[in-house]
Amino acid sequence: MIHWIQTVWGLLVDPFSEFAFMRRALVATLALSVSGAPLGIFLTLRRMSLLGDALSHAILPGVAMGFMLFGVSLTAMTIGGVLGGLIVVALAGLVSRSTLLKEDASLAAIYLVALALGITLMSSQGTQLDLLHILFGSALGVDSQGLIMVTGVASGTLLTLAVLYRGLVLESFDPVYLAASGRRSWVWQQGFLMLVVVNLVAGFQTMGTLMAVGLMMLPAVSARLWHDTLPAQLINAALQAMLAGFGGLLVSYYFNTPSGPTIIGCAGILYGISLLLAPGGWVQGLLPQKHRTA
Repeated sequence: MIHWIQTVWGLLVDPFSEFAFMRRALVATLALSVSGAPLGIFLTLRRMSLLGDALSHAILPGVAMGFMLFGVSLTAMTIGGVLGGLIVVALAGLVSRSTLLKEDASLAAIYLVALALGITLMSSQGTQLDLLHILFGSALGVDSQGLIMVTGVASGTLLTLAVLYRGLVLESFDPVYLAASGRRSWVWQQGFLMLVVVNLVAGFQTMGTLMAVGLMMLPAVSARLWHDTLPAQLINAALQAMLAGFGGLLVSYYFNTPSGPTIIGCAGILYGISLLLAPGGWVQGLLPQKHRTA
């Protein structure tokens, strides 16, 4: 029994104790988990779940422009990604205010154009490997500079969420009251969207522009099946994201699979378990009402 426990412990710990690149990948993934998953909760509360997916594609042209101008420069691609995401959000808002299109429709159209433009730019200026790296990321390839950037974004996001928490809750549940109290709801909305963009850009190096949103949304959707209260959902989402990151890195290490998609796959497994076993899942839905409320 003791030998079995030692073997399992070694399988879980040895990759991170022996290799610095695994430790960097783990820290970066955990940092993205604790900052991104709570943002996913607020996106689901505001019925904007698909917005994260749209924004993850929208940052690609900015990342591509940074790559074209400065090469493989994390700073340039990060700044380009942030600017690209903010420009797409601003354009979608402008189109919705000046035409009959709603914001979700205008955002869908603009992000598709942005995605096509980004892939075209990367294909014309970089190699296929460069494009795959930006689209799908490589958590195992995070360097010290990338780690500092990710942890800095995560720390800044948590502090900002703590400051804006009451306003975001009001804007999510009762925007009419927020407006009546003299606070401009668009300030909270734009500030929140900026946090989403910055976190997606921070995640592109580890998860890629296509996968970064997965660590934000899958744990958030799963957490809502387990809890009714917002604080419990925020904690649950962060814990699920961290567990998916830890498990995904181990699977990627032992089975030589792409780290980003593997982490999202683990988050998908947790989502499937939540669908089955959570209080808001299928099994509880099949039980008689008296059993569900007991």
